[in-house]
Amino acid sequence: MRRRIPSSSALMAFEAAARHGSFARAADELALTEGAISRQIGRLEAFLGVTLFERIGNRVRLRPHGERYAAQVRESLDRLDRDSQYLMGQPSGGVSLDIATVSTFAMRWLIPRLPRFQRKHPNILVHLADRVEPFVLVGSGFDAAIHFEHPAWTGMRTYPLLHETLVPVCHPQLLKGGADTATLDTLPRLHRRQNPDAWQRYAQETGIALTSPATGARYELHAMLIEAALAGLGVALVPRLYVESELTQGRLVAPWPEGRTIAKTFCLVLPEPIGLSGAPVQAFAQWVMDEAKATTTA
Repeated sequence: MRRRIPSSSALMAFEAAARHGSFARAADELALTEGAISRQIGRLEAFLGVTLFERIGNRVRLRPHGERYAAQVRESLDRLDRDSQYLMGQPSGGVSLDIATVSTFAMRWLIPRLPRFQRKHPNILVHLADRVEPFVLVGSGFDAAIHFEHPAWTGMRTYPLLHETLVPVCHPQLLKGGADTATLDTLPRLHRRQNPDAWQRYAQETGIALTSPATGARYELHAMLIEAALAGLGVALVPRLYVESELTQGRLVAPWPEGRTIAKTFCLVLPEPIGLSGAPVQAFAQWVMDEAKATTTA
């Protein structure tokens, strides 16, 4: 079936004129004459059978359906631009993978390990994108996801990777008065906004008495909590796997017990079984599972 699509030059002229509210400014942007812009838009209106602009003297104004169409055209052109730039950036003679994951997990665990994958598979380029919520992987443009286990992944293949347990951490200077459980109650508590009852649950699980466990500053991401703890702003309840380096270096300390039931499990999500996936996906899947195993046995 033949597609009925206006010419790209007409769409670009229309989008620029709609964005600027001026044929003259659109002409300047596209290095054309104002008359050329007017002719392109006239051809587009003839093609669509719809008047997109109102001409008021030397001024133009989008009609309501023109505003809707401008937003749709802008989205399509932006997507085409991104896809073209993406394709132009593909490695010569190599392949690439698009992986969706959680931003803090990417920054604190995955990215520091990626150099090992690149040394092992130099022909595979890995692109990462942040996705906060589960989504339908098929047709999303992603080859795989690394995310929390969730019922929304039903129908896709999930492979457990890491169990995220929370542990209180703080700057060592905050413990000059001691590191017992009583000290924990005296320190400012830092919270993750999406998990406001974590400290209360931690107190119930460990039996450590905490006065007003809900008080304290709130942060959007675990990465923010970690930076706040490093700055000495208080004690943060964060996944241990995110702060192993800081604990080893002594930049943070964790003298209190972990909250073992306050946890989530990260998993690798694929649209099909590993054995049926393409070779690049298989290589990445095997590598990330090996890295996860090495983390849990370290």
